[in-house]
Amino acid sequence: MLNYKIPKKWLIWVTVTLISALLLAIASSASSIYLYGNSTNNIKADAAIVLGAAVWGQEPSPVFRERIKHAINLYKNGSVKTIIFTGGVGESNELAEAIVGKNYAIAQQVKAADIFTETESRTTHQNLKNALEVANTHQLTKFLIVSDPLHMKRAVLMARGLGMDAHSSPTPTTRYRSFQSQIEFLSRETYFYFVYLVFKI
Repeated sequence: MLNYKIPKKWLIWVTVTLISALLLAIASSASSIYLYGNSTNNIKADAAIVLGAAVWGQEPSPVFRERIKHAINLYKNGSVKTIIFTGGVGESNELAEAIVGKNYAIAQQVKAADIFTETESRTTHQNLKNALEVANTHQLTKFLIVSDPLHMKRAVLMARGLGMDAHSSPTPTTRYRSFQSQIEFLSRETYFYFVYLVFKI
């Protein structure tokens, strides 16, 4: 019986090659996520779907406020006819994210009749899935997805995976301004981007 041993240098070469390929894939994905978030679509749609973010009591967190304000601007300049706010309850003593978004928009003269909400979701995929159910009820078929720039590629990919005619509309400003906060957000998004590609969640 032959006892063939693979040379150690070949094992090292294969390991280095695999690690290099993985690092290249990660770097390439991170770069594409960053670049995608810096592109905008000047198109009109039936609705802006605002992805949920944290709220502080009855007020939106700074991150969520930027998303809400961007959706309001899209509504007021005629890019969308309606706004769908998404997001459930984070803490038991807080309002649902979608309700906080709706209240903020109404205070900024968005017509209540042009605002829809879903208040059950806790993740990006749930945000989009539940928003689609709301949209179907109101015969809305074309969407601008509103979120932070680094969140856009995964969000739009998810939306299109659900069969939505979805387009990117990143916030023009972001609360993730410092280099460290952007790197942390980009690292997290790159991880979840791969998770979605593999598991579709």
